[in-house]
Amino acid sequence: MGEAKRRKEQGLSPKTPKKGKESSSANLLVKYPRLPLYIGLGFAMYLIFDWIKLNSSS
Repeated sequence: MGEAKRRKEQGLSPKTPKKGKESSSANLLVKYPRLPLYIGLGFAMYLIFDWIKLNSSS
């Protein structure tokens, strides 16, 4: 006997389809929307300190 018939006989509602798993790369930006900003600020700070270090070694 199939599961659909068994559920119907027991008075249960039909099974709902499961939702597929979304890609984790898209979820990363949804979960942390300011992540690109923090990465950019960190890179800018690195460039500034590197520029200062380059100019101070005379």
